[in-house]
Formats: sequence, C-alpha cells, structure tokens
Amino acid sequence: MGLIIGIVLAGFALFGGALFVLLGGASIIGYATADLPISTILIDFNRIIKNTTIPIIPLFTFAGYIIAEGKAPQRLVAFARASVGWLPGGIAVVVLGTCAFFTTFTGASGVTIIALGGLVYPILRQTYNEKFSLGLITASGSIGLLFPPSIPLILYAIVAQVPIGTMFFAGIIPGMLILAILSVYCCGWSVFKRTETTRFSLSVFARTLWEAKWELMLPFLVLGGIFSGQLQRAILTHLEKLLPFLELGEISPLVVTLDEVAALTVIYVCIVEICIHRSISVKILPRLVKESMLLVGAILIILGIALGLTGYLNTLEVPMIVLDWIQSITENKVITLIGLNIFLLIVGCLMDIFSAIIIIVPLLLPIAEQFGIDKVHLGIIILTNLEIGYLTPPVGMNLFISSMKFDKSVVLLYRSVLLFIGLLLIALILVTYIPELSLWLPRVLGKTSQPLL
Repeated sequence: MGLIIGIVLAGFALFGGALFVLLGGASIIGYATADLPISTILIDFNRIIKNTTIPIIPLFTFAGYIIAEGKAPQRLVAFARASVGWLPGGIAVVVLGTCAFFTTFTGASGVTIIALGGLVYPILRQTYNEKFSLGLITASGSIGLLFPPSIPLILYAIVAQVPIGTMFFAGIIPGMLILAILSVYCCGWSVFKRTETTRFSLSVFARTLWEAKWELMLPFLVLGGIFSGQLQRAILTHLEKLLPFLELGEISPLVVTLDEVAALTVIYVCIVEICIHRSISVKILPRLVKESMLLVGAILIILGIALGLTGYLNTLEVPMIVLDWIQSITENKVITLIGLNIFLLIVGCLMDIFSAIIIIVPLLLPIAEQFGIDKVHLGIIILTNLEIGYLTPPVGMNLFISSMKFDKSVVLLYRSVLLFIGLLLIALILVTYIPELSLWLPRVLGKTSQPLL
C-alpha cells in the first residue's frame, strides 16, 4: 500500500503538484509505515505557532511589496545614476545596487526582475549590448539575499535555530564581496569597451539625494533597531567612565526586538509611500496584503509540513546515515565542502530558495557540526549557493523569469549569464574557505551563534 501511495506522490510531483502536499504525503506515509503516531506532524506544526520570530516574515515581506509598488525604484535609480553614473561601468553598478536593495526587502529575486527589469533594461541598453544587459539583470535579481532583513536569512535562522541578528550581520560582508566582484568586473569591462559615461552634476546629485532620502534611510532604520541595545550599552559605559558620579550602571538600555523593528519598518514605508510621496493609495493596500501574504502563507505551510518530515527523517537517523556515508568516502573538510557546494548548486536549480532552506538545512546541520563548520557560516554558504542556483542553466528560476519578462529566448539567457556565474563562483569559493568573512562581524558586534539544538 505504501509503495502505491509513493508512486502516486511521485506522479503528482512530475505533474507539478503542490510541494506542501508532497511533503505532507511523504510524512504521513513515513510515520504510518514506521508505526509512529501521525499526530506527531501536528505537534511539529505547532512549533511554528509558538515561534516568536515568525511575525517578522510577513511584516518584512509586506514592507518589501509596498516599496516595490511605489516610485522608490525610480528615485533610487535616479540617485544612483547621479552618484556613480559618471564612472566607467557606473550604470551597471547602479543596476547592481538597486536590484540588491529591492531583493533584500522583497526576499524574492523574481519580484526584483519583474519590478525593476522594465525600468533598468532600457537604461543599460543605452550603453551595453543585449547579452551583457540581460546577463547583468538576471544575475542582479538574487544578489541582495545576503543583506538584512532578507527573508531567506530569517528563515534559515528559524530552521537552524540561530539568532536572527547573528545571521543579519553574518551576511553583510559576503554580500558586499559579491557586489564588489561584480562591480569591478563591470567597471573593467566598461573601460575595455570604452563605453560612454554621464557627466557628474552636483545639482542633480543633490536633488536626487533629497528625493531618495527616505528610502536611503531605511537600511539604517533596520540595522539601527537591531543594534540599538549594544549601542546604548556602549554609550552608557563610556559616560560612566567619563562621569563616574552619575552612577549609570543601573540604567537598562531600551532594546528594540526584531519583530518591533519589522513593525516599525512597515509603518515607516507606509508613511513614506502613502503620506509623503503619495506614490500609492490606501485603496491598494488590501491587494498588496493579499499578494504578500500569499508568498508568506506558502512559506509557512511548507515550513510546518517540512518540520514533520524532518522529524521523521531524524527518527530514522537519516542525517547520521548520510554522515557515515560521507566519512566512508572522505574525512577531508575541503573535499566535503566542494561536494556540499555542488549539491547545493543542483538544489538551487531545482527548488525555490524557501523550500530548499526548509528541507535541506535540517539534514546538513549534523554533517556540518561533525566537520567543524559553524552553522552561521554554513547558512551563508547555503544562501550563496542558492543565489547562484537561481541563474544556473538549464532550469534556474531567474532564467525563465527574465525570458518571459524581456520576451527573449532562454538559450540567449543561458549564454548571457555564464560569465556572471563564473564571477559568483569566485565569490562562493572565498565565502566557503574563508569563514571569517561570515563570522568576523557577528563576533565583533557580540552576535555569536548558539550551540546546535
């Protein structure tokens, strides 16, 4: 009977069935055949309800949709062009930075390509050829996933049971590294091709800076809220040293929690887009709520069902079986990381990033622990791989989104992204084998990872 159900589920998957149905079906079959209570799945699902960090996901997602719906893309692109458009490759750097900003807040690279593609593609085509322009936009669609408050960072922290603030700070330097590598290449390519640049105008720079000031303050709002407790403690400590008679040691700093930061972000973007810029109407907020919550609902239902499947796999000690198999092949950490990267690149091609995190991370954590890989570092490795997987032929998701958006052949997109994939692989190698890129900033800021649970 179990075999028949398994065949039915496999056929359901081949015909594009919903992932949560497949995971739920696999969980039920597993528990039933192992004579384990199926109610365990509901117990695992209940863990989602009790997780106090879950509200962060819908809040940041909704904020991202509001930003994308308004005129913020135009204001940021105009400011970026005025800032660096006069440099060789400046227009390409504008696209990289703007796309990274929007992917960070929407959490989905496809949304960035759809929302910004029509805006930045004509700008790129004024300076670059079609192949370069398509490749750059397709590659730029996912490079913001390592910057806070990226939803994949939050989701990994929840699944891996790592402090979310730790993951936020761990992704900053690797994210900047990826941006730097792509930017240097674009500037070098532009110098070699002698592309045209725009003339710098101080008046235009000042005007666009003033128009985009509210959007530019948003990252500081998020990071400032996260870092507020440490900053206040540092100020109080220094004041007490300078003025010991004040007795400031008993004053407790006002700490803003992550869910409060997320709520403040929503309020902030609503005020900016509705009241200040008036780029969106209150009437469309219900539609934005619906669209953003469809994405959030898909993430949460997959997360809840996948926890049940993960519990079943842990009951069977599947991670330890995989670990024993890996150790029978090699105990070399370098070789293991190479194999891990290849595996994750394949996963990134075949699955969306949210499903991949939920399903793969619980299986990889015991293996990483055995080989001495910090799970914060592991998270950055996983997300970097999944970023690249989005644009890896033949089935990377961004390839098909760009193909539909720009009405171009997928084969042309394959050729367009190959060089950018090579550059991202260089960044991946550095992120993988230099753990300090991920761990230094959280350690300096006092955001260290917790033991595996």
